[in-house]
Amino acid sequence: MALTGALLLTSAPVASADYVRDQQWMMDVYSMPETWGETKGEGVTVAVIDTGVDGSHPDLAGQVLKGKDFTGGGNPQEDQAGHGTGMASLIAARGHGSGNADGMMGIAPKSKIMPLRVLKSESDRLLDEDWGAAVRYAVDNGAKVINLSVANETGKTISAGREAIAYAQANDVVVVASSGNEAGAVGYPAALPGVIAVSAVDKNGEFWDGSGAGKEVTLAAPGVDVLSANPVNPKGYDISTGTSDSAAVVSGTAALVRAKYPDLTAGQVANRLIKSASFLGQKGLKAPDDKYGYGVVRPNKAVTMDISKGPEAGPLGKVPAEATSKAGGTGAGEDDGTSESGNSSSSSNLPIVIGGAVAVVIVIGVIFAVLRGRRS
Repeated sequence: MALTGALLLTSAPVASADYVRDQQWMMDVYSMPETWGETKGEGVTVAVIDTGVDGSHPDLAGQVLKGKDFTGGGNPQEDQAGHGTGMASLIAARGHGSGNADGMMGIAPKSKIMPLRVLKSESDRLLDEDWGAAVRYAVDNGAKVINLSVANETGKTISAGREAIAYAQANDVVVVASSGNEAGAVGYPAALPGVIAVSAVDKNGEFWDGSGAGKEVTLAAPGVDVLSANPVNPKGYDISTGTSDSAAVVSGTAALVRAKYPDLTAGQVANRLIKSASFLGQKGLKAPDDKYGYGVVRPNKAVTMDISKGPEAGPLGKVPAEATSKAGGTGAGEDDGTSESGNSSSSSNLPIVIGGAVAVVIVIGVIFAVLRGRRS
């Protein structure tokens, strides 16, 4: 089991507010200020099951709840790896300074983050029992969305993980997970029925070929050259590539939908995310596509389109409550192509390597501009 986000972390000098906001190309192509006129995710708690979340980061001030540590007596608001804080910032960062004009913004800046720490560092191992316990805690303590930017790519999750996902689904909680970063099959828990499995695309809406792909993919979202908060970096931010980032974007969008439409079930939230997604002009694709699923998530359309509720169970199904699965293969997989944390599921351990630098090019793709939606 491995973290899936910071595939390629750069130490680009993040020196000014203008620079930080300029790097957030998603805010432009997603027309987020317009979307926030509809909702900012108020009243919704998103559980981030990860390396902890540093609530002292200025862009997350007041956004991080108490949470819980599952690593053995640690602090859920301590993040030695930076990964969990990055995911939380993509979901709920609210900027800082006068008028919150400095720093970065998340997709749902009035949602709250429940930090559930299941890893401390890159060399830690992650057991299904640990993240499964975190899922149950999230459900029992009011989370409406759970973000799992981790994946086991070499074997199926064991019963503890499956049963925890089934518990979340039985209690009307949206579960979002990254598809993986090893360019192979979709990892677990993303591959479980009912989980919103997310692959990554770049600024132009092109599929990132490091993403896990397969029939289990539900949606794609931005995951290439994505800026996020990182308390480990002296500058406070990093730019990364991986499906961890794309999963967090979808979790933030789910928070917007839950805030705007509080009467929808988790399944109906998934239905709205799916029905409002788009292939962005990609030719010859038929939903669900192994790479894009039902398309690239579009936050603005997810909260503004006229979409029928659909069945309460939604289109994705659920994990059978009684279902269990043997721990297949080694049980360790890396959803992080070259991410930042190594973990293992159940029986094995796979270290994560923080990759080399990538050039940052702020170019808004013509195709991705479809995300703004055409005005008739």
